[in-house]
Amino acid sequence: MHESTASNLRSAFGGESMAHMRYLVWADKADRDALPNVGRLFRAVSRAEQAHATNHFLAMAKEAGGFLVPSGGMFGYGTTAENLKGALEGELGEINEMYPAYLAVAKFQQEKQAERSMTWALEAEKAHAALYERALKSVQAGRDVELGAVQICTVCGYTAEGDAPDFCPLCGAKKEKFQTFA
Repeated sequence: MHESTASNLRSAFGGESMAHMRYLVWADKADRDALPNVGRLFRAVSRAEQAHATNHFLAMAKEAGGFLVPSGGMFGYGTTAENLKGALEGELGEINEMYPAYLAVAKFQQEKQAERSMTWALEAEKAHAALYERALKSVQAGRDVELGAVQICTVCGYTAEGDAPDFCPLCGAKKEKFQTFA
C-alpha cells in the first residue's frame, strides 16, 4: 500500500475510534440529562463509527507495526447541546475536509479497498450530520429529539431512520446485518 493512503487510513481509524468512544460517553450524559432519544442516537452513531474504524483497519491489514497516528478529534464534555454541537462539527469536518482529501489520494494511488472504506464512511457521515443537526435543534428548544428506530449497517456503517432496508444501499449487506437502536 502507498504510504500516503496508509497514513490517511491510520488517521481515519484513529478519528473514528475516538468518535466511537466519545459518542458513548456523550450518550451517558444525554441519558443523565433526561434526553433518552439523544442518548440512543449517540449510541447508534457510535456503532456506525465502530464499523468505519474496523473497515479502515482491515483495509491496511498488511501494514503492520507501530505508528504515531495524528487524527482529528473533538474533545470536551459539556451540556448535551454542547456535545451535539461538537459531534456535528466533527461530522461536518469529515464530510467537507477529511474524507474528500483522503479519497482523492486513495483514488490517485488506486487503493481500491481504502477507497471503498472511505466512501462508505463519507456517505454515512452525511446521515450522522443531519441527525445530529436535528437533535441539536430539539435540545436547544428544550426537548428531546423525536426519533424513530435508527438502523446501522454493521458492515459499512450506513445509517438510516425507520425500517432497515432489505439490502444496504451502500455495501449491499442483507437486512440481517443491520443493528436496530429503538
